[in-house]
Amino acid sequence: MDKLKSMAMFVRVAEMGSFSAAARQQGIARSIVTRQIAQLENAVGMKLMTRSTRRLTLTSAGSAYLEKCREILDLIESAEIELAQEHQSMRGSVRISLPLSYGIKRLAPLLLEFAEQYAEVRLEMNYNDRQVDLIEEGIDLAIRITRRLADSDIVRRVGTVRVLVAASPDYLAMHGEPQHPAELLNHDCLSYTASGNLDVWHFLVEGVPVEFPVRARLHSNNGDVLDQAAGKGMGITYQPDFIVADSIKAGRVTSILTAYPAPELGVYVVLPSNRQIPYRVRVLIDFLANRLRLDELHGFAAM
Repeated sequence: MDKLKSMAMFVRVAEMGSFSAAARQQGIARSIVTRQIAQLENAVGMKLMTRSTRRLTLTSAGSAYLEKCREILDLIESAEIELAQEHQSMRGSVRISLPLSYGIKRLAPLLLEFAEQYAEVRLEMNYNDRQVDLIEEGIDLAIRITRRLADSDIVRRVGTVRVLVAASPDYLAMHGEPQHPAELLNHDCLSYTASGNLDVWHFLVEGVPVEFPVRARLHSNNGDVLDQAAGKGMGITYQPDFIVADSIKAGRVTSILTAYPAPELGVYVVLPSNRQIPYRVRVLIDFLANRLRLDELHGFAAM
């Protein structure tokens, strides 16, 4: 038995004073109304109504129960209205999981701008390269940078990241500049440990993705550290543009192997698949997608 449904029917019958009238209003058979009230009486363990051929009368227990049913149903309706209003309003909290470097360099300014624009939205920003379980940790949305994502979550691509190969002028003067990705085996390379196979880098050769083995001198799970190492002349780095952009502009490193671009990475919004998306989260996603698209059009990391 759906007790709330039966309570609502009990209130309707009591207010209309008739099983038949309540049935007609709902467009159902009178027997269904009778059965629901009987089930409710069995559930509470007492008689709520007395029926005769002429009239329907509430018992003393029924009168008291009627008021409690009204209170309960009113509270539920009020809660549902409040949730619906919050779902369609720009207020409430949004918990976000963000990759460390990209989050700080690219997303933090956008998120702060969003927070200024929508003062009643509380952003909780968690910067961490760890891939979190959105449902288990109560995350509303995560930003992930990758070539491919699993299909278990709701995913929207909102941006693109270029991957660049770079080395310092001093390193290139001492060791020579590779002209083909196959030559990387003869160089000191700086590998990012979170990218899967540490000693394989991906390039496009005549538009076809090809894997090339490399000889890694250093490994790190933080791209900024590898960028610093490249700037010190310690080897060649293979990094997203947002990591090496400042070093290239400053002349600390030089982009190389430009004839063999690396496959681009996608910037994805990932949402938990077990809940509806609140309006404030949808607005935030659109905001980030539009701003990242503008950044790409204006060459945020143009070198």
